[in-house]
Amino acid sequence: MAKKTYIVELTSDECRALKQLINTGKTAAYKQRHARILLLADQGPQGPAMKDEDITNAVSCGIAAVERVRKRFVEEGLQEALARHKSRRQYQRKLDGEGEAHLIVLACSEPPEGQKRWTLRLLADRMVALEYVDCLSYQTVRRTLKKTNLSLG
Repeated sequence: MAKKTYIVELTSDECRALKQLINTGKTAAYKQRHARILLLADQGPQGPAMKDEDITNAVSCGIAAVERVRKRFVEEGLQEALARHKSRRQYQRKLDGEGEAHLIVLACSEPPEGQKRWTLRLLADRMVALEYVDCLSYQTVRRTLKKTNLSLG
């Protein structure tokens, strides 16, 4: 199955705006790179209509970057093509407020037999053993305790 080709056709106003963006020098490097990609990919009357491989050599970026910028311009418009892509990933929190409360109570309690004090790994393992959570990283314990300004030492 062949890849879908996204054809970039810029208006004269868009070309002018992109050239001004590149020439100002006060713009982020990624925006300038995206603007250069769009100007070189322009298949309008005044555009050079370069191939993706030639654009990658001219702009010093990967072919995937050129394809992504083309696609975002065609599907979402000029401003979205110039902006950074926002992550749509949803992070699931391991500890909610109640879980954090259990962790703090556990950290303030006496350490297990044979230990002088709680370690992050011991706390994570005990939280799992007490079935407050299915699994828990010691880094999650560290971030939670740091957020509450609670010291184990």
